[in-house]
Parts: sequence; C-alpha cells; structure tokens
Amino acid sequence: MIGLLTGAVLFLMGIAIWQISKIHQLIQNNMGIKKDNSQVATQEDNDLQGKLMFAFLVFIYVVTIYCFWNYTKVLLPESASEHGVTYDRLMWISFAIILFAQTITQAVLHYFAYKYRGVKNRKAFFLTHDNKLELIWTIIPAIVFFILIIYGMITWSSIMNFDDQDEEALIIELYAQQWNWKARYAGQDNVLGDANVRFLNDFDGRNSVGIDSSDPNGWDDIVVTQEFHIPVNRKIIFKMRSQDVLHSAYMPHFRAQMNCVPGMITEFSFTPTKTTAEMRMNSDIAAKVERINKIRYNNSQKLLAKGEEGLDPYQFDYLLLCAKICGTSHFNMQMKLVVDTEKDYNKWISSQPAFSSIMQ
Repeated sequence: MIGLLTGAVLFLMGIAIWQISKIHQLIQNNMGIKKDNSQVATQEDNDLQGKLMFAFLVFIYVVTIYCFWNYTKVLLPESASEHGVTYDRLMWISFAIILFAQTITQAVLHYFAYKYRGVKNRKAFFLTHDNKLELIWTIIPAIVFFILIIYGMITWSSIMNFDDQDEEALIIELYAQQWNWKARYAGQDNVLGDANVRFLNDFDGRNSVGIDSSDPNGWDDIVVTQEFHIPVNRKIIFKMRSQDVLHSAYMPHFRAQMNCVPGMITEFSFTPTKTTAEMRMNSDIAAKVERINKIRYNNSQKLLAKGEEGLDPYQFDYLLLCAKICGTSHFNMQMKLVVDTEKDYNKWISSQPAFSSIMQ
C-alpha cells in the first residue's frame, strides 16, 4: 500500500513539474523572450559546465569529509581475535590507497574539465599517445595491485591454513537451519561424533543436530541452542554444517565468516582475545550502547504513552549471525556468543548435559 501511494505521489509530482515547465515556456513566448534552440554549445554554456564540474568536485569532497566525520562511528570496533588485527590492517591499507587514488584522479579529472573547457578561437590539441605517461599510469597501479594481492594471499593463508588436529584447540560444530543456530561441543574427548540428518528424528526428535548414537565419540558431545560460550586466548576450530539451504556463519567482531553448505563440512578457526566483559568496556562499544539506549528510551516513552510495554535497555553481546539471505526470517537468525575466562568457561560447560543423557 505504501509503495502504491509513493508511486502515485511521484507520478503526480512529475505531472506538476511538466505543467510548470510548459507555463514557464508560455510566459517566455508572451514576453517575446527569444530562446536559443541551437544544439551547438556557446561560450556561456562551456563556461557554465566547467564551473559546474568544479562545483561538483567540491561537493564530492564535502560529502566524503562529512561521511568520515559522522559515520565512522558505525564501523566495527577493534577486532576481538588474533587474526583480526592483520585483517583490519589489510583493509585499512587497501582503503587508504583507494582513497588516495580516488582523491587525486577526481581532482585532476574535474580540473581538466574546467581548464580545457571550450573557449572561443582556441583550437583543441589532438594528442595521439604519450608512451611515458601511459607507462606511468600502467606500471605504478600494477605494482601497487601486485603488492596488495601478495599481501592478501599471505594474510588469507595465515588465517585459513590452521592445524585441525591441534589437541589444545577447542572443537565446536555450528549447525545451521532455517532460521536458527545450534552449537555442538566435542566433549571430554575433544572429538565430534558422526552426525547425519537421517538421525534428526531419533529419541522423539530430541536429537536436534542428528548425532549418530552408534558412534561412541558422540556420546559426550554437548548441544546448546540459546547461546554458546568459548574461552578467551584459546584456539577455537569451528566445523560448520547446514541442514537445509546455504547459510553463512558470520561473527563480525572476530572478523570471521564461513559458508555453511548442505552436504559438506566447512571449517574456520580463530583465537578470541577479549572476553565479553572486556569488550563491553571498549570506548567505541560503550558509545554505541549509549546511542542505542537513547533511541530505545525515546521509543519506550512513546510506547508507554500508548499504555504499551516499554523496551528493555540494550546490552552489548557478541553474536553469531547469518550473512546469507536464507529465507523470510533470515534477519532474525542469530545466536548469542559469550567469551569467558577459562575458569568461567569450564564452570559453564560442566553444567551442560551431554548427548548420552538423551540416549537414556
């Protein structure tokens, strides 16, 4: 309905503008104002277009500065994982190079459009080519891109080439389905049992991730559905499955993302460096929480005025999100992730029931 009304308003506005232009044309004709309908640009046209190009250059830079000043606050804070530091460094180096190149090229482009605008009695100079100039604008970008690509490949290899047999690492499976997440811990033996969707209906449907009950490695596995915990400063190896469609496990504060593909297991690993409590003390996070709660407070006042229940204050938590548009409730496919100290993690995991309790 809103879309239909918007379309109708835009249509009526178009008719109004067209009528105004016709009225303006009639007034000019009645007043005897001659209008130049020539398709050849005049000196005034060229001068105006050149100045407009310069004005547009100023507009681009003003908007860029404004966006940096006002919207950098919505960026992610510092990374909460070891590899995230390298990841962020690569991103900012790439961004700085792109911004520098864009600033220079746009300035030159718009300056030349103004300087070499059409001027009466000035003939254009036709330059077929300039070998030196072409070498400069080809070789320099090629060298920069080559360095960035090599740096990116090294960064990618350092992140993705991990030892999945590391006995000290914590093994966790992330199980995706429309539209929720489940996490399965490898238990005391740190080995995940076999699993398959064929076993989902076992034990009156309580086998929520399809663990094969005939595999002893799965008896001590632990499945959680509301939130999952990981210890700080310990390597975590995630093994990911999907029950139905393509999902993508995304943990933005750890700079981690990996697709969950039906019929296969994908892997990702990182080492968290900040507990949830420590990240809540981060100045950027604290400022974001304050801004969000101001909005929630104002909205709560409107709800309370209508006799409805107000909104609870927002508190920061790490989240596991889905970065693929996987269906109608994709936006709500998230799971709370808590980074604990080793002591608090051990206390939490010891209170979770193992798969063997379901089998009894």
